[in-house]
Amino acid sequence: MIAHPLPDPPPKWTVVCLCAEWCDTCHAYRALFEARARNQPTPCHLWVDVEDESDALGDLDIETFPTLLVLQDDRPRFFGPVLPQPEVIDALLPRSMPRMNTHSALRPRTSLRCAG
Repeated sequence: MIAHPLPDPPPKWTVVCLCAEWCDTCHAYRALFEARARNQPTPCHLWVDVEDESDALGDLDIETFPTLLVLQDDRPRFFGPVLPQPEVIDALLPRSMPRMNTHSALRPRTSLRCAG
């Protein structure tokens, strides 16, 4: 039961994984993160290589990988390093959000922008 009704439309959530191509941990985590993105209808999942997107990130200096940024609409709800396990994402999202659905249609995520 949800303590407060969700607004209509519900808030949009985005999970951004900030990693680096040279990071071995990121290489291992990327496959898990992308599988979660394909199988989970919400939130939007974005993979950002901090070196490829350094201009867009400006002065942001990521020292520990992987680092997640969880946004509700345009408001940060979490920003920090995490263990490279997809279950960590579920722990950071509200309980009212649908959880992993392994029967969802596969949808590649290749852009830094989410649909919707």
